[in-house]
Amino acid sequence: MAWLRSVLYQLFLIITVIPYAFACLIWAPLPLRLRYRLTVGWPRLAIWGAKVFCGIRWQVKGWNNLPDGPIVLLSKHQSAWETLFFPAHMPRPVCFVYKKSLHWVPFFGWGLALLRMIPIDRAKGRDAFDQVVRGGQACLDDGRWPLLFPEGTRVPPGQTGRFKMGGALLAVRTGAAVVPVALNAGECWPRNAFVKRPGMVTASFGPAIPSEGLTADQLNAKVQAWIDAEMRKLNPERYEQH
Repeated sequence: MAWLRSVLYQLFLIITVIPYAFACLIWAPLPLRLRYRLTVGWPRLAIWGAKVFCGIRWQVKGWNNLPDGPIVLLSKHQSAWETLFFPAHMPRPVCFVYKKSLHWVPFFGWGLALLRMIPIDRAKGRDAFDQVVRGGQACLDDGRWPLLFPEGTRVPPGQTGRFKMGGALLAVRTGAAVVPVALNAGECWPRNAFVKRPGMVTASFGPAIPSEGLTADQLNAKVQAWIDAEMRKLNPERYEQH
C-alpha cells in the first residue's frame, strides 16, 4: 500500500510541476515578492499532496521563537520534505543556498532560478563563500531569511554530519541572529527512498541565538548543541545506543 501511495504521489508531483514551471515563466516580470508567493504555491501543493497521498502529517514547535526581524535559519537536513516545507510555510520568504547547477534541472530549476536566492558555484572555492555572504546580505536587506543546512547534505535519522561553518560565518559577518531548526522528516521520507511512510513530521524552531560577540566557531557550536539536544527529544529511540 505504501508503494502504491508513493507512486500516486510521484505522478501527482510530475503532473503539477510541469504546468507550474511554465506559469513561473509567465509571471517572471512581476515583482519578486509577488513572484515568490505565486511560485511557492507548488511546494505548498507538494506538502499537501504528501499528506493526502502518503499520510505525512506535520506539526511545528516554537513558532514564537521566530522574531520579526533579520535572522539566519540553520536547519537539520534529513529529507527533501523540508526543502518543500520551508518556502511553503515560513512567515517570511526564505533564501536557500544551493548549487547553481540546479538551475539546469528542467521545470523545478526554472522556478528556482527566478526567485533570486543564493546560488553558488562550488568550483570557485573561497569565492563561493563570498557569494554566500553577498547573497545572504542582499536577502536580509530585502527582509528575507537565508536558510542553510549546516550538515550540507541529507543525513539519516539518528546520525549527525559535520556542521560546516558557512551559516555561522554568514550570521557573524552580517550581525544577524541564528534560529536553529531540528526536524525528523527522514522518519517518513528517507533520503533517496522512493517509498514514503505515513507519520508525523515535527519541525522545531529553537530560540534565536545572537551572533554579536561570538566567533563563528562558538556560534556554530551553540547551534549544533541545540539541534542535537532537540533531536534526542523528537526521536529519543534513535539515540538510545549513542
